[in-house]
Amino acid sequence: MASGWANDGAVQEQIDSSIEDAIARARSQLPTGESLTHCEECAASIPLARREAIKGVRLCVACQSELDKQQKAGGGYNRRGSKDSQLR
Repeated sequence: MASGWANDGAVQEQIDSSIEDAIARARSQLPTGESLTHCEECAASIPLARREAIKGVRLCVACQSELDKQQKAGGGYNRRGSKDSQLR
């Protein structure tokens, strides 16, 4: 069902594109390389189990949790799906 000037399937294409963007962003944030033995923020020791579980880990659990909270608070607004962006 087309609405206005949109092609058939345009809504699904937009949903798929949003999901692909989110997956690409999440993959780009995964750590790579050799894990550190000490946190690069607070210099606390990173446990061996964490280093083995997450390859390329750079932060201790406390610092990683704080970083995750900051990233969650700052993002998540889907401009592409916003009515404001569609009206402009």
